[in-house]
Amino acid sequence: MLKQSAILLPTLWLGVLIGVSFIATPVKFRAPSLTRPAALEVGRLTFRLFSRVEWGFAILLLGAVAATERSAWPLSLAVLAAGLVALQSAWLLPALNHRVAMVIASGTSAPSRSHLGYSVTEGLKFLALLALVAAGIGHPV
Repeated sequence: MLKQSAILLPTLWLGVLIGVSFIATPVKFRAPSLTRPAALEVGRLTFRLFSRVEWGFAILLLGAVAATERSAWPLSLAVLAAGLVALQSAWLLPALNHRVAMVIASGTSAPSRSHLGYSVTEGLKFLALLALVAAGIGHPV
């Protein structure tokens, strides 16, 4: 059962990541009737919950991979994904939340690279999870 979890968890996590970060979030900002402050507030709430869900995935995945894998490669990928969640939670999300509060309060905010940083970490997380899925498919249960 642990081996199946080591394959299923990154697959599920990858699906949630694609749905939230790569589909729902960009689409929300294209909705003509949704104001920018409203879209930002929805985004802030979405990513707050998404971060908690990702912590659950990260903890479960680390445990499943550590218990089943003999190779350091899958564990390294799981640690990378979990580390990216930690970086986002500890540094990027608080910075983005601060920017959202500024935009909602004043309608503007100073330029920042926080969105770029978050996008890069999402891309790296995507690649790490995709590699884990591929590794699991290459080594069936």
